[in-house]
Amino acid sequence: MTDNLLGYRAPLRDMQFVVNDLLQAPQQWAQWPATAGMLDADTLQAVLEEAGRLCSERIAPLNRSSDEEGCHFEGGVVRTPAGFREAWSEYAAGGWVGISGDPEYGGMGMPKLVAAMVEEMLNSASLAFGLYPMLTSGLCVALAAHGSAALCAEYLPKLYSGEWAGAMCLTEAQAGSDLGLIRTRAEAQADGSYRITGSKIFITAGEHDLTDNIIHLVLARLPDAPAGSRGISMFLVPKVLADGSANLLSCGSIEHKMGIKASSTCVMNFDGATGWLVGELNRGLNAMFTMMNYERLGVGIQGLAAGERSLQSALAYARERLQGRAPGGAQAPQQVADPIIVQPDVQRMLLTMKALTEGGRALAAQVAHWLDLSKQAADAQERQQAGELAALGIPLVKAFLTDNGLESCVLGQQVYGGHGYIREWGQEQLVRDVRITQIYEGTNGIQALDLLGRKVLMGNGYALLTAEIRRSLPELPAEFATPLNAALLWLDELTAWLREESGRDPAAVGAAAVEYLQLLGHVALGWLWARMAVLAAAQDDDFCRTKLATARFYFARLLPRIHSLGACVRAGSGSLDMQALANV
Repeated sequence: MTDNLLGYRAPLRDMQFVVNDLLQAPQQWAQWPATAGMLDADTLQAVLEEAGRLCSERIAPLNRSSDEEGCHFEGGVVRTPAGFREAWSEYAAGGWVGISGDPEYGGMGMPKLVAAMVEEMLNSASLAFGLYPMLTSGLCVALAAHGSAALCAEYLPKLYSGEWAGAMCLTEAQAGSDLGLIRTRAEAQADGSYRITGSKIFITAGEHDLTDNIIHLVLARLPDAPAGSRGISMFLVPKVLADGSANLLSCGSIEHKMGIKASSTCVMNFDGATGWLVGELNRGLNAMFTMMNYERLGVGIQGLAAGERSLQSALAYARERLQGRAPGGAQAPQQVADPIIVQPDVQRMLLTMKALTEGGRALAAQVAHWLDLSKQAADAQERQQAGELAALGIPLVKAFLTDNGLESCVLGQQVYGGHGYIREWGQEQLVRDVRITQIYEGTNGIQALDLLGRKVLMGNGYALLTAEIRRSLPELPAEFATPLNAALLWLDELTAWLREESGRDPAAVGAAAVEYLQLLGHVALGWLWARMAVLAAAQDDDFCRTKLATARFYFARLLPRIHSLGACVRAGSGSLDMQALANV
């Protein structure tokens, strides 16, 4: 085994291609007051190179050892694996925790698009480590959007700097995805604070030793609050109070998990802890969704990041592993066997991973750029439409990219053969780690219900996206325009059928949602791959030649998946016969 199988190299060239060539973002940044003079292509390159160096040289080497060691829990105290505290200090010192934070409170103020690239590199280096800054950044987004000026001034600077960390406390034993069932109580106090009492489970980074203080966003309800989700409020509850005393909260235990073992997943107990209201009373779920949407995009990027790490590792292995001969005869006659990369099935697996990963990077970047446009574009209509496109894109990125991330990690394991099942090669860890991304922050089934039921059938994002795709068709060569147009027509036909079917059958959306999300995802990737192919064809270098070849592979071997997915959609809810489960 060589070092490059366990190592990680930041895909800087591809990131720059997406940001500079595909999205042409630096030209737009120059026109926005918030970023004018801050970012150009050269500055972007310097930022990405420094983040890539930190992730590949400092954090990636901890990935395997931290998985082996895991987190330690003793007497309510959580200790992270060796090297994590030092890595956190270095990451925080670089300002990376607050990369897209409000400059008024010490954040860098960079676009979400840049932050998304840094998040990918961090999670490729170590998905478990990446969860700690991810939760902190998400809390900052929610606090900046909904917190009072006093709370923002007190907490955001130390969160952006990484001196403090953050966590969000939603789930309870009886209330998973249905947050309307939560029982955690909040009681108003005379000084304007609240006493928070209850228990939360599955709290990522709820307790650890990376920082002296951890700031929790907690969902709870007042005694006289309306029933269900309309009666939920959100509270900021610090581990350590302003006077230095310990708040009345504790970690009861940490979970023993399939993967992400270096990330602490905690049971958190609040025993009359002091907290402060964030946002409006009984509107906490709306405020928390600000953070959850940030995290859902981040989780999609985690799936992408795991796929990238798997691709790099499997490709290096396939180039080194000698076994058999190529179908057309020996390609390395001086050796006892050819490297397995000459085998067509290995090429199929590697190209599938490459097409899904690079296409997924373009999709995540596009959605991040829409988020930036929704805040920074000068034209009000452009801001509104970008927001609607981002709303459509967030559940798509979360579910589609994490499904593809697992597929890419399993394919990488398959390339390794038996070695992919052995811990020392690192590939089985990727499979274990990425699996959670399809589950947390709302399972992918729930994301699909949100996408189809709310964003497509009730929103405007679908019409805007398909209009964008249609506008690009005349600029594409026939080899991409013809199949993309056919895919779009198929998608439109299925969407129209579902609009009618959902009016007759209340189960229609639930029965079709997962396959529909996959189908929409493949069409969106087809659109992005076609655009990237045009850009690559205009240049003559190795990078662009491989980009064009990958685009052709995607259209030949992956876009056709839409036909089987469409058949599943059209099968309707009638195929889900409960009688088939009656005697199991």
